[in-house]
Amino acid sequence: MHRKWVRCDFFGFATKRYIEHEQNCQTNCGMQWCDGYGMLVLLLGLVYMGLLYFLLLKPRLEPSVYRKLAPIGSHIQRMFGSRPAKLSLGAAIVLGFAIFLYFDTRADTYRLMPLTGMVVLLALSLLMSKHPKKINYRPVCMGLLLQAILGLVCIRWDVGRSIFSCIGAKVDTFLGYSSVGAAFVYGDALIKQYAVFAFSVLSVIYFFSFFISVLYYVGAMQWVVLKLDWILQSLMGTTVCEGIMAAANIFLGMSETPLIIKPYVKDLTHSELHSVMASGFATVSGTVLAAYISFGASPGHLITASVISAPAVLCVAKIIYPEVEESKTTSDNIVIAKSADSSVVDAACNGASSAISLILGIIANLIAFVSFVAFVNGLLAWFGMLVGLEDVSLEWFCGYIFRPLAFVMGVSWRDSEHVGQVIGIKTVVNEFVAYQRLGELIKDEIITKRSATIATYAICGFANPSSLGIMIGAMSAMAPERRGAITSVSFRSFITGSVACFLTACIAGLLIDDPQDSQGSPSNMAALSNSTDV
Repeated sequence: MHRKWVRCDFFGFATKRYIEHEQNCQTNCGMQWCDGYGMLVLLLGLVYMGLLYFLLLKPRLEPSVYRKLAPIGSHIQRMFGSRPAKLSLGAAIVLGFAIFLYFDTRADTYRLMPLTGMVVLLALSLLMSKHPKKINYRPVCMGLLLQAILGLVCIRWDVGRSIFSCIGAKVDTFLGYSSVGAAFVYGDALIKQYAVFAFSVLSVIYFFSFFISVLYYVGAMQWVVLKLDWILQSLMGTTVCEGIMAAANIFLGMSETPLIIKPYVKDLTHSELHSVMASGFATVSGTVLAAYISFGASPGHLITASVISAPAVLCVAKIIYPEVEESKTTSDNIVIAKSADSSVVDAACNGASSAISLILGIIANLIAFVSFVAFVNGLLAWFGMLVGLEDVSLEWFCGYIFRPLAFVMGVSWRDSEHVGQVIGIKTVVNEFVAYQRLGELIKDEIITKRSATIATYAICGFANPSSLGIMIGAMSAMAPERRGAITSVSFRSFITGSVACFLTACIAGLLIDDPQDSQGSPSNMAALSNSTDV
C-alpha cells in the first residue's frame, strides 16, 4: 500500500509541476512526448496497459473473444486467402505507393532515381539466383511491400520519424552511461580529455552486452524476437528459423544470434542456411552502435536501417537461393533456447565477460585492416608515381567502381564518388573504417545531408570479408557435419546481405528529402564525430 501511494504521489506531483510549468510557459510549451512529463505518461500508460492485458484480459477474456471472432477471422481469411484477392490487395498497395510518390516528387523528380537502383539490384539478384525457375515470389513481393511500408512509417511519417528519432536519442543517452564506468577504470584523461577510441567508444560494448545477457536470461529478448518472427512468418511465408534470425539480428550480432537456433542448425536446408547467414550480414548489432555514432552516424537512421533490412534480406535471399527442399523445422517442433545462466547476476557477469573477445576482435581487425589499407595505398601511390599519376589509392578505385551504384541509389553525381568510396571500403575492408571515412566527409561538409543519410543506410551491415570468416567459423562450430553446406552458400549469403543493405538505402533515398531529414542533421552528426578523436 505504501508503494502504491508513493507511485500516486509521484505522478500527482509530476502532474502538478507540469500544469504549473504550462501556466507560466514561454519556451518548449506543450506536451513533449520524448522528454519529461510526456515520457512519464507514455511509460505509465504502456505499463498499465500491459498489466491490464496480461493479468486480466488475456486469461479471462481471450478464449471467449477468440470464439466470437473466429467466424469473422475465417470470413476474412476466405476473402483474402485466394490468389486473386492477394494480388488485388498487393496491387492496391503498390498503386497507393505510386500515387504517393507521384505527388511527393513532382517538384524533384530526381528523387525517383532509387527506383532504378532497386530494379538494377533485383535484376542482379535474379542473375545470381541458384534456382531461378524455383523462386517463390510471395516473400519477394511481400518483402518489398514491407520495406516500403516501414520506410513510410519510419522515415517519412512525421509521427514515426519522431518516434525513431526519440528512440535513437534515448539509445545514444543510454549508451553514454558507459563512459562513467570507463572513466572509473581508465581515468578521465583517456575517456573525456583525449577520447581514445579503444577505451572511450569500445567500452560501451561491455555495458550493452551486460544488458542483453540480462534481458535474454529473463526471457524478454526471446519474447520480442518471437513476436517479430510471427509477423514475418505470417506476412512473408518464410520458415521459423529464417524469421527468428531476421528478427533477432535487429538487436544481436551475427556471431551470437545463431545460438538461438543452435539445436536446429544441423537440420536446416541449404536455402535456410543461406537466409540465416545473410541476415547476419544485412544488419548490425546494438553492441557496436556507439562506435558508429561516434564516427558521425545518426542513431535514428541506424536503428531504422536495421528494422527495414529485416524483410529486405528475406526478400533478396529467396531470389538468390530459393527453397527447393522441405524444411524440417516448424512452429510446432522448435523451441527457443533458454539462457544457461543460473541467476541474473550470473547472466550480467557472463554478458560483460563475453564482450572481451568481441572487443579484442574489433581492435585486432581495425588495426590490421586500417594498416593494410595504408599499405595498399602506399603501394598504389608508388605504382601511380611511376606512370605519372597522383592520388591513386584504394579509395580512389572503390570510388570509381561503386560510383554508379551510389548514383542509382539516389546520391547526386557530385557526391557519388565519395559515397562510392565509403561503400567500397565497407565491402572490401569493414564497416568501422567505412563509418570513420563517412564521419570525415560529414565533418568536413564534403557531401550533402541527403548523400550522408543514404550512405548511412547503405553501409549499415556486417557484409565484409572478415565477417564472412567469422560467420563460417561460428556456424561450423555449431554443426560441424554441415560445414560443407555452410561454405557452399557463404558467398551468396555475403552478396545477399550487401544487396539487402543497398535496397534499404534505395528506400531511404526514395523517401527522404532534405528538409525532413530530422533523424540526423549534418551539424548534429558533425558534433558526434567531433566527440571521438580517431
